[in-house]
Amino acid sequence: MASCFDNNGPFLICLKKPWPKTAFIKIIIAHHAGQSGGLEVEDILKKLMLLIAIAIGLIISGVIAFWLHLQHYAGTPANSQSGQKVIIIPTGQSFNATTAALSKYHIIEDPFKFKIVARLKGYDKKLQAGEYVLSAAMSPIQILQKLVNGEVKLYRLTVPEGLNLHQIASLVDKAGLASKSSFVAAATDAEFVHQQDLKAKTFEGYLFPETYFFPKNTSVKEIISTMVGRFRQIFNSTWQQRAHQLGLSTHQIVILASIIEKETGAPFERPIISSVFHNRLNKKMRLESDPTVIYGLKNFDGNLKRKHLETPTPYNTYKRSGLPAGPIANPGKESLEAALYPADTKFLYFVSKKDQTHQFSTNFKDHHRAVQKYQLRRR
Repeated sequence: MASCFDNNGPFLICLKKPWPKTAFIKIIIAHHAGQSGGLEVEDILKKLMLLIAIAIGLIISGVIAFWLHLQHYAGTPANSQSGQKVIIIPTGQSFNATTAALSKYHIIEDPFKFKIVARLKGYDKKLQAGEYVLSAAMSPIQILQKLVNGEVKLYRLTVPEGLNLHQIASLVDKAGLASKSSFVAAATDAEFVHQQDLKAKTFEGYLFPETYFFPKNTSVKEIISTMVGRFRQIFNSTWQQRAHQLGLSTHQIVILASIIEKETGAPFERPIISSVFHNRLNKKMRLESDPTVIYGLKNFDGNLKRKHLETPTPYNTYKRSGLPAGPIANPGKESLEAALYPADTKFLYFVSKKDQTHQFSTNFKDHHRAVQKYQLRRR
């Protein structure tokens, strides 16, 4: 059966039904006036198929050309000589707004292609908020990967051994991560200390000396938690067992290590200095450590006087027996290890030789001579 329609021309066009599944259309052409001759059906069909093939070929070629062009765009920097720029992507910002910002600061060119690349890769819904260091010298795909992976700008924070929490707070402030006051407030927050499961009143002693990298807007508590986490990695179960063997708690070892850290000038002396303090503790002698006195003083001007040694504070080991009330600094790995594994000596005293090393003595008489030699006669 065929359906025919008159196109008001010299031909009557009929479509044969039912159509095959291949959508093959057979065109039956008849002369409307019954004239003989005319175009052969096969010729018209061949021409039609040729036109269709050409059209499909052009479409496929166009798609391939555009795809190759898009691939080239995705892997080619907009400006290989461009410098770096800091771009902030706020939380909740749309992909279109982010693309507009990248275009505005000349990080990318052709936002339309950038959007297509992102959507083809599925990156448009995966961008992470943060502060980024980007450059037009990066290809669009490198930029997208950096934003998707959350490779934000990191701020370096280097904490040397032996600093107290107030000094570390100043470094945090200088690094642009948080104010000094906010860090001190968090580091002395007893409830926060308890949440970290530490047997201490503050985080003094547990802010492990290390070089850290933090992104912008990292909270003060996250910074402190990272430092405490590093301490826990260093002070492992073997060290905990060793402290138990010595009859000391982890907190007591940290206190002792902080004193060793402040007293040591030459690294090789740490175990020896540790042995002096262990020997004095075992003999119930006061530690008589100057750094403990200094820690307990307010507004210390750098000049330790006799009156300071006589001033009773929870940290003055000239006036109190045993360990001070808490750590006086944040010790590094070597000082913690020295506190746990002191050298085997009988030394009870030491005095600075003013060259970063010390003279050690087993009795007060020898110690007095060393003080005369290295301290009093050199003034």
